[in-house]
Amino acid sequence: MANFGINQRFEFLKNLTNMVICEISPSLIITGEGGLGKTYSVLETIGESFLEKSGWVQFKGFSTARGLYNTLFDNNGKLIVFDDCDSILEDKVALNILKSALDSYDTRTISWMSKMNKSDEYPNQFNFTGRIIFISNKAKSSIDQAILSRSLTVDLSMTKEEKIERMSHILENILPSYPVNVKKDALDFLSSEKSDNLTIRSLIAVSKIRMTFQEGWRDMASYMINS
Repeated sequence: MANFGINQRFEFLKNLTNMVICEISPSLIITGEGGLGKTYSVLETIGESFLEKSGWVQFKGFSTARGLYNTLFDNNGKLIVFDDCDSILEDKVALNILKSALDSYDTRTISWMSKMNKSDEYPNQFNFTGRIIFISNKAKSSIDQAILSRSLTVDLSMTKEEKIERMSHILENILPSYPVNVKKDALDFLSSEKSDNLTIRSLIAVSKIRMTFQEGWRDMASYMINS
């Protein structure tokens, strides 16, 4: 990872996302702390592609293993983006389902061997033909190796210096109605702060404070960042 700059890794992310969109690969796993543009980059790439709105779906938040099984069945054939659904990666049953779904075999059969209710509309197994992009805030090292080995992977973990570099690279796209000098002042402020718990949201918040207050904005921003 050290051999590749953060902006180059984001270019890799776009290219690998397109591989999944184009069905060259069935899955992609993106790791790294939240608030630094992983989801934005994936959704931007999908939006720029040929993929119709009906051809993909996004899910956020908590899911049980059975919820995952049902979701894969209901959206079979589509590109499924799981965003911040880290509970799936911590459930042994869900992990086994993912192992089947992420395999590179021509036929990926997913099974639910537990007894179902008579009224249950879901089958005990089905062949999954969709693609999955998993966006996680977990560290790559904490994700099951069997899951990683089945997918393309991009690790977007960043040092503080890389976070500042990334923010600088996309500065024009953040709060586009704000003067560039205001955003640069905010970025310079974040660069001078000792805290490395910085995200794009930090830049947005400090830019808004800088825009609103001509005096005392640094103290106010420091209090917010370090509280």
